[in-house]
Amino acid sequence: MQLSRLELEHFRNYARLKLELGARCHIFHGRNAQGKTNLLEAIYYLVTTKSPLASSDREVIGWDATSEPIPYARLQGTFQRSDASVTIEATLMLEAGTDPTETPRLRKQLRVNGVRRRAMDVLGHANAVLFMPRDIDLVTGSPSIRRRYLDGTLCQIDSPYCRALSKYNRAISQRNALLKRIREHQARPNELSYWDQQVVTLGAHVLARRRRAVHDLDTYASQAHADLTSHQERLSLSYTSSLEERLTEAHTDQEAMAADASAIEALWRRALPVLRGEEIGRGITVVGPHRDDLVFAIGGKEAAAYGSRGQQRTAALSLKMAEMRLMTQATGERPILLLDDVASELDRQRCQQLIDIVHASDQVLITTTEMDDLPAELCAEAQAWYVQAGTVAPVTDAG
Repeated sequence: MQLSRLELEHFRNYARLKLELGARCHIFHGRNAQGKTNLLEAIYYLVTTKSPLASSDREVIGWDATSEPIPYARLQGTFQRSDASVTIEATLMLEAGTDPTETPRLRKQLRVNGVRRRAMDVLGHANAVLFMPRDIDLVTGSPSIRRRYLDGTLCQIDSPYCRALSKYNRAISQRNALLKRIREHQARPNELSYWDQQVVTLGAHVLARRRRAVHDLDTYASQAHADLTSHQERLSLSYTSSLEERLTEAHTDQEAMAADASAIEALWRRALPVLRGEEIGRGITVVGPHRDDLVFAIGGKEAAAYGSRGQQRTAALSLKMAEMRLMTQATGERPILLLDDVASELDRQRCQQLIDIVHASDQVLITTTEMDDLPAELCAEAQAWYVQAGTVAPVTDAG
């Protein structure tokens, strides 16, 4: 898979940009805060319909857009798959109401080949894996970061999962609201039956799919980690289920927990009466995929607590390499690789691994502040671009 064309309007610091990306490997270099990372963010936004950096879509609309009658940002990318070409477009508009003191409303439109689509219907048309220095947060950060990572990865390759996850999140919100009303004596416990059914059925599907994905990621990541560490260390990934933990505490038979969704659903139903009092007392659903975690272990010890900074960074890199293989296996297409300033933190052995990753990819886009940070072999085969103040210009051999 390759990105052949990228167009941006009022996205971050890009007032207008049109790029033709014919080559397989591209290097974008320049000083800090010039817009290099913004390019990768834009591509990842088109693929996933979300920014990997912004907490709100409003943040990606450039300051210069205020000069427009309706401030907006527009992103468009044309992706070449093995069987077809697909164009994905995202437009974000800030629409003011009649009251000038009110915050303008954000309206988001997504199109695939010119046809309006919902976000979940855009996912899967193109695939990308993003490497960033902050990936270490996948190892050291909160469980919510790892859950978002799993969900984002799976939604790119499994549309039924994405739909089930969306419905599950809505059901959890409704069930939690009802639990709070029951706690405050504004509703009766028997009103939970409908939302119990929704949460358990959808949650079992989400949990089972995540387990299968983590099983595959564990296999691929352990292989990648062995290569990165010359087989001196062993990385393992495991999925920690809040439901499984509660069943263990209650000494409940959990033999079927690792099985399919129907087995998980049956066990969850058995756990509901045991959990009912606590859930009403706390006003929340205490078990389910929304409270689960992904655990990294190096040599059998949890990497977040006992790993060095270098070990944690290598574990995160191994996970990303595993993500590439998972996507390739699931879609039959190699994902586009987006590497944001990762070479500056790699030693010689890992830089060689970076070259191997590039050679095994259909297209790679790399950002760097210093070309010297990248292996000479990589620079020799890449199209170089110079990024300055929201402009991108090709670098010729003569220049």
